[in-house]
Formats: sequence, C-alpha cells, structure tokens
Amino acid sequence: MQTNKQQRQTWRLIVIFIVFIVIVTSFLYLHHQPFLNQKGEPFYGLQEEPVPEEPLKKEPKETPKVFPQDMVNLAEFIPDIQVDLRYATVNNFTAAKIYDDDTAYLRRGTAEKLKAAQAEFATHGYTIKVWDAYRPPAAQFKLWEKVPDARFVINPHKGYSYHSRGVAVDVTLVDEKGQEVIMPTGFDDFTARANRDYNDLDRETATNTRFLEEIMVKHGFKSIYYEWWHFVDSDKDKYPVYEPE
Repeated sequence: MQTNKQQRQTWRLIVIFIVFIVIVTSFLYLHHQPFLNQKGEPFYGLQEEPVPEEPLKKEPKETPKVFPQDMVNLAEFIPDIQVDLRYATVNNFTAAKIYDDDTAYLRRGTAEKLKAAQAEFATHGYTIKVWDAYRPPAAQFKLWEKVPDARFVINPHKGYSYHSRGVAVDVTLVDEKGQEVIMPTGFDDFTARANRDYNDLDRETATNTRFLEEIMVKHGFKSIYYEWWHFVDSDKDKYPVYEPE
C-alpha cells in the first residue's frame, strides 16, 4: 500500500497535469478564436490590419503671375467701357484702315488706372469710350505714309508715339443713353478748338472737357495741351515700345 506521502505526490502530479491541460486547451482555443477589428469585422491576428489610405490632396493651382508690363484686352479687362477703335476703320482723318485688329490693348499698369477712372465716371452716369489705345509700330509707319506731316503724325523714323508703348489712350465719354457727351471736337481734329484753351467753348462743353481731364488726371494720367481726348500714363517711361510677336 502507498504511503500517505506517496499519495500526496500522486495527487499533486494529477493536479499539475490537469492545470497544464486547461492552459494548453485555452491557448489553442483563443489562438483560433477571431477578434474584432476597428470595423467590427473578424480578425484572427495572423493577417495585417490594413492601414486606411489618406485621400490624395489636390495640389493648389498656381495663379498665373501678372505684371504691369503685360498687354491686356481692354474690353475684357474693363467690361463696362466702350471701344470704337477708329484706326481699325476708315472713320479717321486718313480715311484709311490703319489697324488690322479692332481690339484695344494697353499695358496692365495703364489699364488698371483706366479701370479706376471708369469706376468713378460710372458713379456720375458716364462710360468711357476708347478711340485709340496701343498702336503697333508698323501702324505708325502706315500713318506716316498716309500723312507725312510731323504736325499731325509722329515720324516713326525718329521715334514712336506713346501709343506704341501701350501707355496712351484716346477717350471721350458717353451718357446713360449711349450718346457721346458734348466735347469741343470729334476725334483727331487738328484745329485750335481741340486744345485746352477753353475760352472759345460754351460753358457746357468746357465743363465736360474739364470733367474728363480732372478724373483721368486724378487716376494717374497726364493730359496734353493740343488734344483734349489724349491721355498718357504718368508712369510712361517705365514701359518700352512694344513689338507684337
């Protein structure tokens, strides 16, 4: 018969064996029991949890750089103005079509000033009408061929007009009915009546002409004595003659 000591050792071994069986069984059970991932889906621990992909960030579009020297289409840049480019028609003092294109262009820096002037004229019920703007150098030669008289046309063999720099503009005003405001003369009138000596004008005409000059000068233009319609950007010397490509 086994002694008490031997019996205790036997029972101890049996308990240890039972505990071992329980541990191994639990381990095997848990190893094959699925866990739940972040989405509540079965996850067995043997596969890698997918890493959510971040949405691709759209690269911000670069805003095109603009410069004062850029040439801009006035009808697009200042939609409120009117364009009646006389040298693109035969309705000018040469009675010939000088420009191949009836689009009015100016340097962006000059056009910004004209835009500001238009905004102020609009508060008084008026709109700028453009008679001339940028003049290609080739067109200056055409003008000289038609009228080779330095009293009326700049000799391109000696230099160019500020129009050819894109910094000069010839304008008048129209009212809310689209009618041209009364001014001393029409475009490119070379009589004394076109100058800025207003003594030979009636009060209404003189007032209109002074009003046009006042607002244009206020927004960065300079006037000339012999042509009431002609204005030049006060920063004119910053811009060279522009040759179209």
